[in-house]
Amino acid sequence: MMQTSKPLVGNSFKLGYRFQRYWDTSMAIAFFSAEVGAGLFLVSFFLDYVPGMILGLLVAGTLKPYFHLAHMGVPQKSWRAILRPDRSWISRGALAVALMIGCGVVYLLDRTYGIGSAIGLGSIMKIVGYGAVLGALVVVFYQGLAMAHSESFTLWANPLVPLSSGCYAFTAGTLLASVIGAQSISPEHLGMLHKLSIILLLIDLCVVAGILVISKNKSPGGAFSVSLLLNGEYSGLFRYLVIALGLLAPLVLLLASQHFMAGLLATLFMLAGFFCYRVLIFKAAVFEPITHDLAGSFGLPRAS
Repeated sequence: MMQTSKPLVGNSFKLGYRFQRYWDTSMAIAFFSAEVGAGLFLVSFFLDYVPGMILGLLVAGTLKPYFHLAHMGVPQKSWRAILRPDRSWISRGALAVALMIGCGVVYLLDRTYGIGSAIGLGSIMKIVGYGAVLGALVVVFYQGLAMAHSESFTLWANPLVPLSSGCYAFTAGTLLASVIGAQSISPEHLGMLHKLSIILLLIDLCVVAGILVISKNKSPGGAFSVSLLLNGEYSGLFRYLVIALGLLAPLVLLLASQHFMAGLLATLFMLAGFFCYRVLIFKAAVFEPITHDLAGSFGLPRAS
């Protein structure tokens, strides 16, 4: 619920905290699916695991555009999103998604059917693959960068927000690859993914904590957003879903066992917590309170 206070303080008119309402749940799903899909594609690419690359492209290439267009409400004008890459992270992100999907599909067609070699272009297919990797790396980070450039919201205008996007994406990709490829990826690589997942979960925990500390100390609006997440309206979801279920439970499971079921549960819990984080980081963002000097605007002396 929007909390708005309008008290007169001396000769000043103060407007309280207002929540942002433009980036809603559909945008949270778009962000989540892009980061999960791109993260899975990147991890699978370096493992040379084709099913993981295919699934990553499908998730990022279908859910991200669908929910982004659902949010925009005017699909026929969506092409304009790519027109300003020099000044807009949204434009850069749209181009990055196109690069990842386009190069990724061509690369996978060559890996699966040898199409590049058949038409005499086999030597450049690796370059095409790295083009997809470049696009996926931008997709992983650009959404956090777009948020960090929204200086109206202290919770977002934080150097750790883009890092949280990347860390969560790679955590999701690592866990998903280890579960999907449990019967296909070598035991050596599965062991590496298991250790990497633990490290990434610890980093996620530190980054989320850092976002809260920086936001709380940066401005009144940031402190208000943090209070919503830790003690207020969203505290139950944040504490129990984002932190306990999404980060601590997967850590405990992976530290306790390398069994497939432990990895599966850790993956499901982490994805649930990550999605909840994406939704709450939007919902808890507030504009800084506005104070207007009424006396000064009318040329009157201020109250002592």
